[in-house]
Formats: sequence, structure tokens, C-alpha cells
Amino acid sequence: MVRVHNGKVVIVGASETTDIGILPDRSVLQLHAEAGLNALADAGLTPADVDGIATAGLLAVEVSHHLGISPRWHDGTMVGGCSFMLHVRHAAAAIAAGAANVVLITHGESGRSRIGAAPWSRSPASMSGQFEAPFGAQTPYSSFTVPALRFLYDRGMTQKDLAEVVVAQREWAVGTPRAFRRKPTSIDEVLDGPLVAYPFTRDMCCVVTDGGGALVLTSAERARDMPGGEHAVYLLGSGEASEAPIMSQMNEVSSFGAFRQSSAEAFATASISHADVDHLMGYDAFAHLPLYMLEDLGFVEHGDSGAFIAGGNTRPGGSLPMNTNGGGLSYTHTGMYGMFAIQESVRQLRGEAASQVQGANISFVQGVGLFFGASGSLVLSNRMP
Repeated sequence: MVRVHNGKVVIVGASETTDIGILPDRSVLQLHAEAGLNALADAGLTPADVDGIATAGLLAVEVSHHLGISPRWHDGTMVGGCSFMLHVRHAAAAIAAGAANVVLITHGESGRSRIGAAPWSRSPASMSGQFEAPFGAQTPYSSFTVPALRFLYDRGMTQKDLAEVVVAQREWAVGTPRAFRRKPTSIDEVLDGPLVAYPFTRDMCCVVTDGGGALVLTSAERARDMPGGEHAVYLLGSGEASEAPIMSQMNEVSSFGAFRQSSAEAFATASISHADVDHLMGYDAFAHLPLYMLEDLGFVEHGDSGAFIAGGNTRPGGSLPMNTNGGGLSYTHTGMYGMFAIQESVRQLRGEAASQVQGANISFVQGVGLFFGASGSLVLSNRMP
């Protein structure tokens, strides 16, 4: 029986849509399909080889039908931007159980152009519609203000610490041709930018783009006979967790329990320590999220995240290269960023990244979804344990 972790399940195909950014000529379904076909080509496979499929947003059956796939395993887990971390974990379990041999995970969103996208709405019957929206928490930036301000206050930090995150990640984006924001910036420029919702200025908020990505997973044993097996990325460990469906019900707004829980499980199942991690991808829809992650994942002590980033540790040449494509703040953000974080992790481990980290052998990928609702963690490596 194949095991879920410890390198027994691998990513053999990984690709984004041919273009990302502003794509008014492609619908959501087309973005899913394009990314999926690109990932299959990367693995040296065709849709006929796939017997499992996972998606978020669109129904899995919509994507499988469009691609001519008749899967015997489906996953439509939808917990926002970290859904794809959970899809990888669930796909690995399916492969280990024999429920699927080759799983295709697709993502596509027309976040900017809104082609083939359902109208955005919040049900007044939902918890957020009843208990948050009436008080003005109707958008991501207006919902995130309270936890971000509490985080800064508890640690004696300021807006400058948020700006440091932006500047550090922009440094990676400058060398990444596909990044949406590539112009170098400074602390003063970020702080002086248009105010969106205090404490967030424009560049502390993610870009809004169109695009997609896809992954192909199979067992390490099966991958040996596949063309994509030569650049396989091994799943060492994973974790998932959730806390509350609305942000106002978080147990502690300046620390996210689901981050702590999912990451702890990922470290435990991978049998690694923090010192083993060469590269970190942390979902960054807004500039406060990497600060939360550094602390909640245990890479730094409580209150040290701001100084850690300001000290250059996450920049090129730093001790913990983080969000090396520029992240959601500079690279791309279609609405659910998690797929792109995994894609960059795979590129780094293959040695194919635009801004390559030398000696990257173990990458930790951390996602968040539904604001502070859910969390997913992956530990990936280019080496079989």
C-alpha cells in the first residue's frame, strides 16, 4: 500500500496558464482547461491518463467533461484560497488508497476580467451576511483591518512593518518576468500610496488578475516510468485545519489557530524541523499575512516577524527566502492564490524559477482561505527521503 507522505506520492506535472495577468479572451472554464493541459504536457501525459480530478470554484465534473476525462475519483473541496493545498493532501490519500492513479488538480479564475465568472454576492442568510456585512465588513480589505491592527498593536509594530513585507517581496518580483508588479519600490512609496482601508495602502493589497494553474500527482513508483518522473517533486508532509466561518469568531484575532495546527501536522508528518526548510511560500493576499505565518508556523518568536523581514532574511540571499515569485502582492492573485504558491515551490525545487534560490531542497507552502477561516500546509522536496 502506498503511503500518503514521506515522498511516496509525487507531483509529476505543474504548470500555469500560458499567460497570466489581464486575459479578457478566456473564460474561467478555459483557464482551467488550459492550465490542466499544460500541466499534463509537463508530465508527458494526456487526459486519457487521468482517473482523478480536483477543482475549487467550478465543479470537478464541469472541468473533467470539458477535458474529456471520465474520473473515478472527484474532489470539490472549497475553502477559499488554500483549497489547492488540501487538494494535494486529499489526492495523495486517494492515490495511497488506490482510489485513483493519476490526479489532475486544476485552478482557473477570471478575477479581473470576470469572463464566465459567477457574479460576486454574499448571501444575507450566511453568517457573514448576518453578523459582519451589516457592520461594514463586506470586502477582504475591510474585513482584515481589525485583525491586522490588533496584530500590530500587540507587538508594538506599525504600518512600516507592513510596508517592509511589500518591499521585500517586490525585490523578488523585479526579476520575475510574469509578475504583475515589477517596479522596485521603497518603504516611503508604499506608505505614501493611496489608502484603501487603514492600515492598508494600495501596495499592501494583492493585485487582481486572471489566470490559473494545475498539478498532476501520482505515486512515486508509477512516476518512475513516466516522462515527468525525472523532475518529480515529493510530498513529504501536509496538514489542514479550520477555525471559524467568519473572522469575528476567531479565538484570537492576532494569531491564527489553524495556521498553528496545520503547520504542526505538516512538520510532524514530514519528520523535519524548521531548520530543514530552505524556501517558504506564504499566502499573502495582504501584507499582514506573512507576518502571521512566520510567527504561527514557528519560524520566529512572537513579535519578531517584523524585525525578521526588515532584517532582510526573506529577501534574495536571506536565511529564509520567502514568496520568491513576488507573492500575491506582486506576482498574481486571481482570487484564490494558493495554486500559484505551490507552482512557485515546484519551480524552485526543480531549479526552474525566474529568481532561483540556490540549494532549495525542501519548500514549505502555507495557505489561508475564507479570510481567517481555513489553512493548508505542504512540505515538498526534490529528493526522495
